[in-house]
Amino acid sequence: MARIIAVANQKGGVGKTTTAVNLAAALAAAKRKVLLVDLDPQGNATMASGINKRDAKPGGCEVLLEEVEIAAAIVPTDAHYDLLPGNGDLTAAELKLMDALAREHRLKELLAKISPNYHTILIDCPPSLNLLTLNALTAADGVLIPVQCEYFALEGLSSLLDTVKAVRHRLNPKLEIEGLLRTMYDVRNNLGNEVSAQLTQHFGDKVLRSIIPRNVRLAEAPSHGQPIHLYDRSSRGAIAYIGLAGEIIRRERALTRTDRVDPVDDIEPAAASAPAHGDSGPTLKAPAANHQE
Repeated sequence: MARIIAVANQKGGVGKTTTAVNLAAALAAAKRKVLLVDLDPQGNATMASGINKRDAKPGGCEVLLEEVEIAAAIVPTDAHYDLLPGNGDLTAAELKLMDALAREHRLKELLAKISPNYHTILIDCPPSLNLLTLNALTAADGVLIPVQCEYFALEGLSSLLDTVKAVRHRLNPKLEIEGLLRTMYDVRNNLGNEVSAQLTQHFGDKVLRSIIPRNVRLAEAPSHGQPIHLYDRSSRGAIAYIGLAGEIIRRERALTRTDRVDPVDDIEPAAASAPAHGDSGPTLKAPAANHQE
């Protein structure tokens, strides 16, 4: 059975889709059978995988509404992972599912049909906590949270963690945090270093060792419809995602050996500052020095 990982963060622009696409490609390069599910109505993961979202029919919408079998909607990619495409039709699917019985379990039931065919299933979630995201968290074994190494890195993070705990208590008892992934990291930036240090201080070993740097080639790859592994495999971005894939595989093997799931409560910050201006998450202290060295 595949391990299902939802890549989620309600804050946009943190590298969520970039992580889903490039992690899928890196795992496939490591000879893993991988399925990437594009559950974001923007369809960016579909486009970044080299598939035209406008021509991707049937796709996630038709699958969620049970108009077509999931196996019939899955397409191969040049990076050797499979893709369940997504586009704006997913918004219509979400609306139609609002009155459906066991609506939060629809994706879980569908993925169960093809799970034995894969080692890993990655789900690219929308940048919001809606029914599509709840479907992803209900279906997942773990949730991978990309966190941008900038001032508002923790904004909204507490809300997402609260959602994860609520889903575990009510819908999916096995759900755990796969890890917090630091993205868009620039070692020359004092603020980025402070954010990284505070994330490690607050969340401990839930912060992955892998760090995704700010990289021009990584930003260019989606416009060519390619994961960074195909666009420029020698770039710092490609090397970082290969490292992330290795870390995910090692964690999976360790989890298999111990057969142990940590409580979701363990991921709460141990010593966070009080929220400012009504924010739900812990705040970061402003740096004392200039941002750029």
